[in-house]
Amino acid sequence: MEQFIFETERLGIRRFSPSDSEEFAQILTDPEVCYFEPSGVFPREKALAVAAKLAQDKRFFAVVLKENNFLIGKLFFEDKDFFGAYEIGYTFNRSYWGKGYALESVKGMFRYAFEKMNVRRIIAEVDIKNTRSVDLLERAGMRREGVFKKSAAFRKNSLGEPDFSDFASYAILKDEFNIRS
Repeated sequence: MEQFIFETERLGIRRFSPSDSEEFAQILTDPEVCYFEPSGVFPREKALAVAAKLAQDKRFFAVVLKENNFLIGKLFFEDKDFFGAYEIGYTFNRSYWGKGYALESVKGMFRYAFEKMNVRRIIAEVDIKNTRSVDLLERAGMRREGVFKKSAAFRKNSLGEPDFSDFASYAILKDEFNIRS
């Protein structure tokens, strides 16, 4: 079993492995999971190829159950070159929604980033219609900093025109996390 970068109570967070492709493809091929993803839903063959590439990309972390190393999601964590600011994102297998795993992994990433990587600020941007994600960010201790009106369109409406969405910007500073944790 691959070594974890960090652990939470129930989860291990590690780099992706080529052997994760099948489990991650389950996530990328689910229309409900990928509804708010810019890339949308992948056909299975492309999902397997993308999943295999994640092992080479240091921005992505596999979220696995510690008890059996089963991959249930991914964390995205990217240096934004803004003097210690990083962006976080996440995607989870729908079978594991509503069990607290996403929140647990996000808070674990905050702790790891602030304590081990000396990160100053973590940001996230979310489509405001993605209420599950908005709720997760707020429960994780992030604060809404603003809303960008009609800032992106990842799908088309019934007339074939871009369906623009409003995106909220969230952030948490190292000092804020230390106060809350």
